[in-house]
Amino acid sequence: MASSPFVFFAWCFVALASSTVTHALSVPQGSAAATYGRSSAASLTPIRSVRQLHNAYNDIFKTRNRNAASHLWISYLLERAPTMTSAELQLALTGFCAVSGSPVTPHDYNRYRLSLELADGTGNVNVMMHYCCWPCVCDVQDFVKVDTVTVTTRDQGEAKMHFAVIGDPCEHPEKLKESFVQPFDGRYTTLERDAPELRCGADGKLVGATYSDHGHVIIGGVFSPQAHDESRGTSPAGLGQPGRVSVDATSGLTFQGEHEYAGECARREANGHDSGMGEIFRRAAAVSPIKPLPVRRLRSS
Repeated sequence: MASSPFVFFAWCFVALASSTVTHALSVPQGSAAATYGRSSAASLTPIRSVRQLHNAYNDIFKTRNRNAASHLWISYLLERAPTMTSAELQLALTGFCAVSGSPVTPHDYNRYRLSLELADGTGNVNVMMHYCCWPCVCDVQDFVKVDTVTVTTRDQGEAKMHFAVIGDPCEHPEKLKESFVQPFDGRYTTLERDAPELRCGADGKLVGATYSDHGHVIIGGVFSPQAHDESRGTSPAGLGQPGRVSVDATSGLTFQGEHEYAGECARREANGHDSGMGEIFRRAAAVSPIKPLPVRRLRSS
């Protein structure tokens, strides 16, 4: 039975802003080609389930505000990756929304498949992601790319993994103080107020973030990456059916295709992005949008 596109919506609403920010998460600042998962992880509690990850919410978000701060979920998990099996890490990465930062209980009806551009400019890749609500599909389409980083797990050692990434908002920290209107209630606010975990360190980097191989902020896991196929995941114009579930022939996983929400995304844009996270994630991701590297092509002799 098809699921309504509006069923999984509650967690996407904006978290209440905190008036004070006092915590800086102590995790390694990333750099290109870094390896995440350190020997010091042995003293950290491994995460064995999504529920256990959710129970750590107040340890991860000291302001109690997760708005557009999924980079903190990522760093918390990758810091503990050497104590976890690859399967445990993959499961834990399904436990939050890369866009809103909301805790997510993963299941067949909040798994979406999208075609996203690779940050190195070599093309697109089909991936699956778990979201808190359908408007995240639109925001990911507009701003998120896929990049890699080397992760160490207990059973597989070092291995390259794919992740969802955005540009670093701390490349222009003044943008965090710019006023904008939230479409839900018409009030003026700033990222500094409504997303207090987006903070810039003395080194000009986003506090608590892990950086990908090409220097971008990692915000979420992507699953079952496959080479993009133009013939898959398309619907005739106007015939998208939000909530329709498809089955991936390779993995057997069920998912909702991004193409099903083309009409909903267009209507949402026309209404000022008045659902999901509203303008918060979009403002954060638009500060320094990723421009994929041009692909070098060998000259023929």
